[in-house]
This record gives sequence, structure tokens and C-alpha cells, in this order.
Amino acid sequence: MKRLDALTLKQLRSLQLICDTGSLSAAAEAMRLTPPAVHSQIRILEDNFGCRLLDRTGPQGFRATAEGEALLRAHGRIRTALDRALTEIDALAAGHTGSVVLGAVSTAKYVMPGLVARFQRARPGIEIVLRIGNRARILAGLEAGEFDLAFMGRPPRVPEVVALTVGDHPHVLIAPPGHPLGGAGAVPAARLLAETFILREPGSGTRILTTRFLDETGRGTVTRQVEMDSNETIKQAVRAGLGIAILSGHTVHEELATGRLVALQAAGLPILRQWFMVHRADMPPSSAARALLDWVEANRGDLLPVIDTQA
Repeated sequence: MKRLDALTLKQLRSLQLICDTGSLSAAAEAMRLTPPAVHSQIRILEDNFGCRLLDRTGPQGFRATAEGEALLRAHGRIRTALDRALTEIDALAAGHTGSVVLGAVSTAKYVMPGLVARFQRARPGIEIVLRIGNRARILAGLEAGEFDLAFMGRPPRVPEVVALTVGDHPHVLIAPPGHPLGGAGAVPAARLLAETFILREPGSGTRILTTRFLDETGRGTVTRQVEMDSNETIKQAVRAGLGIAILSGHTVHEELATGRLVALQAAGLPILRQWFMVHRADMPPSSAARALLDWVEANRGDLLPVIDTQA
């Protein structure tokens, strides 16, 4: 019975060298073994395959039988595959190829496609798998080891992470064009708190930021609030006049630039935070992930759009 699991590269190399040199002793010298040791490798091969692999009767020394030739062709394909694997391993180790699973909070979906596209133009051999979710979902995935890296606002305490600052992340209070509070300078807190605020769902970092702002501004004042589960829905609701909302400036960059939304001015606004690229402290980044981190650090001055927060 032929057993592939009993086959070794040393056996195949012995066969190859004997056929190349025509001599058992020359093959042994090339392998830095004794001739009996090389002979033993061939005997094991022949016992395993149940046939002669070498013809020892010719005047030119050893040559492969038809069965031996078949095995040598397979050996050639194996060597080619292994050489290719070694090249790939070297590229992976150098960060030239590989894949990175990148988690990003949902607010970042307005900047991440452009960032990823720029990186892949610079490093086409590295594949980025981008997964979007709210802050709670990304933190859960980070803790479970689902992501190589994560892009978010405030880094978490748990799990412990190593964070790279990417750039400014302003949050603005948006209203529809023509809103009574727009264009009049700083809005007094009492007038602001009389408005209906549209909030993201629980677990959203934007909701946490909005709630903190309202607590600090209102000092216990109860405000009218409406909950919606996406930035796009909130933008449409604000444009329709259902209320005002605090959103990432990068979420509303295009709407502010084209006048479809306006930014209101008030004490404590805009709320300036930072974007971070993080990885778990107990999970050193792969070479591909390190390549992305290094690229972000080298280019972070122009990775994010500048937001005009003036009404």
C-alpha cells in the first residue's frame, strides 16, 4: 500500500540527485550524507511505492525508471509550489501582501471607503476586509478578536488597545436651511434646549456624545428626543424639519458644503474629538496590518476632509 504520509522531501531529493549525477556517491556528497544513507532513502521510497525507481544497469550510471520519472515530475511540481510559497511568505512577512480585517464604527463609513481605496492603490497586494457597525458592535468584535484593526472615536478601556491618532473628528449640531436658530451666532442654551433632538440608537458613540452634551448644557433639563437608527435617516429627518441633531462633521460634510444642511453655533460646539486606529494590546498586528498602520501614520495629515462648522 502506497503511503504519501511516509514520503519525505529528503527521499525525493535523493532520487533527484542520483538521477542528475548518475552516481550514488556524488548524490551523497551533495547531500552531505554517506552513500549507505542515500541508498537507504531510495530503498524506503521503492518499498513504499512497491516498484523500482532507478535503473542501475545502464553504462551512464543510475537513471530513473518510468515510475521514477513520474515521481520526479511530481517532485518538480512540489518544488515549484514550495518556491512560490516561500516567496509569498517573504512578502507577507514584509507586509507587501496579506489581508486585514478592519472594523469601523458606522459614522466612519463616510471616510473609510476613500481611505481604504487610497491605501490599496499604494499597496495593491494587501486586501482590506471592511466591516461596519455601531460602536457597541465594533467593541464586541474587537474583544472577540474578529478584527485586526478598528477605526473609531474614543478608544475603549476594555479591551485594552494600542491607539494611533488619525485626525480631528468634529461633531456639529445640524439644522435644515432657513432654521430660526441658524445664522444668528451663538444660540442661547434655553432656546437650544427647546428644540427636538434626534438621537442615534443605544450603543452608538454619537448618541453617547449627544447625551453628554445635553446633560452639560441643560443641567437636568428634559429635552424632547426622537431616536433613529442611522445617520442617513437622521439627516433626512433634520432636512424635513423633524428636529436638530449632533452628527459627525464627516457624516454631513457634503450637505454642509452644498447648503442642504447648516451647522448651528452654541457654547461647547463644535465638539472636537479624534479618530483613532486601534488594535488589541495583547494582539500584535500582522505584517499587513502594520503596513496599514504605518501608511496611516505617514499620511494622516490629509486623510480626512476639513469640515466647515460655521453656520
